[in-house]
Amino acid sequence: MTSPSTDVPAPIIALGIDAANPDLIRGWADDGTLPVLRSLMQRGRYGTVRGLDGFFVGSTWPSFYTARTPARHGFHYTVQLRRGSYDLFNPADRGVVSQPPFWRALQEAGFATTILDVPLVALDMARGGTHLIEWGGHDALYGLASTPPELALDILAHEGRHPQPPNCDAVHRDADSYRALVDALESGAAARGAWTRRLLSRAHQGLLLNVFSEAHCIGHQAWHLHDTSHPAHDPAWVAAHGDPVRRVYRAIDAAIGDIIAEANGATIVVFSCHGMGYWYGAHFLLRDILVRLGVTRPDPEPSRGARAASLARRGWRTLPASVRGAARRLLREPEQAPAKQRVRASDAASRCFPIGNGLAVSGVRINLRGREPDGIVEPGAERDALESLIERELLAVIDDRTGAPLVRSVRRTRDLYDGEFVDDLPDLLIEWSDATPTGSTTVGGGASATVRAHSPRIGTVERRNDYGRTGEHRRDGIIIAAGPGIAPGPLLEPVSVLDLAPTLCAMLGVTLEHADGRPAPALLPDVEFPGTRSTIIRKRE
Repeated sequence: MTSPSTDVPAPIIALGIDAANPDLIRGWADDGTLPVLRSLMQRGRYGTVRGLDGFFVGSTWPSFYTARTPARHGFHYTVQLRRGSYDLFNPADRGVVSQPPFWRALQEAGFATTILDVPLVALDMARGGTHLIEWGGHDALYGLASTPPELALDILAHEGRHPQPPNCDAVHRDADSYRALVDALESGAAARGAWTRRLLSRAHQGLLLNVFSEAHCIGHQAWHLHDTSHPAHDPAWVAAHGDPVRRVYRAIDAAIGDIIAEANGATIVVFSCHGMGYWYGAHFLLRDILVRLGVTRPDPEPSRGARAASLARRGWRTLPASVRGAARRLLREPEQAPAKQRVRASDAASRCFPIGNGLAVSGVRINLRGREPDGIVEPGAERDALESLIERELLAVIDDRTGAPLVRSVRRTRDLYDGEFVDDLPDLLIEWSDATPTGSTTVGGGASATVRAHSPRIGTVERRNDYGRTGEHRRDGIIIAAGPGIAPGPLLEPVSVLDLAPTLCAMLGVTLEHADGRPAPALLPDVEFPGTRSTIIRKRE
């Protein structure tokens, strides 16, 4: 790391808007809905953030704060396959990622860092600086904590806990519960702005980074109320209460404005690492397709008792969390630690099997001899032939809703990324077409929840989507940077999510070593910084 020069750079206030749709931000900035972001775009640089091919759901935030690909930091989803086994585990058990966050480089160079609510990161107690996790967040793994501990206590004393619980997933929402969700997220954004301003009112030199999680939650849960083309759209609700996504984005914009008012000449960076749109795809059909292709074994027929238990579990999961909690209290049912998870027994005996990677891009694992305990497929030619078969046949599957391919692309992870953890990732990445939204049985009366598809090899497969979200991630986000020495205007090329941390470091004159990204020159002040282009580990096509 290189220490800052004698010319002290402006402090940085970096504000993430988790999973915000970049087109909405641009459009609502243009029409004045988001006046603060409009002002920043008028006086600063703005452009597209390119997310991670194949891993823009689970790996986005770890790749942002390490500036490394998932093949280098090892995290791709909240449930992963344990190396050398068929066991599934939560990567949070090992601290989420194996690489350090970029703010340690700033601390070692002598800068103060205040890191707040960055998703999917453990509390960093081994170094200096201020760190708070999970006051609000869509993916809570650890619970609210801070270093120093007084920070979390101060926020709880002044603002309380975030009005929305950390897991906002739910099903069978009625009009009142959607209204309560929007109100809670608006209040959460305002409270986040309040305690961030309080921190900024103290001496601040270096980097303050905070992430607004509220956009992530409203995007997943209420996209159908925003999107008039969605099959579950409810114009009457919107007429009575307004566009919920627009309301939450406006609340975030107002909170950012209040924070900037305390900026005192700082460089302002607002960014979204990935985006959001309507829910799409057919991950729930993948296993059926692989079974029809003869590469994954079907499950044995369940007994009558097992079928009844499965139906009961599905019914239980459709109940709101508040109802399930009340029932547990009534029955005095204790919360139990989850049992050890494994892949299905049929998967361990298959040539390949689905593996969790999010729903926009599914993962497939090859049961490889020498890597898996009971591996079947030989490395080399046999593996290549199997992967080519899967790719060819998946791309031939036609979505009956559109008459077009159901799958957009099938890519081999090792063709995209190198690194010590590449064998911990799915081998194949199945990106579903987003040509049309997929509905859900839990909203809108189940409109468009059935997906029916066919090909010469698999015949016809059909299932209904029971998952309650109506919004799903898109790969790309947005960045806006304004401050001393940054020339205004649009960016001519996208900035990789891997470039964001090196760019923030370079703004303070610090080189982030061993990164898979590099500083984006167009976002840097017109001053010298002691950095050179880092080695790019990511493969280029």
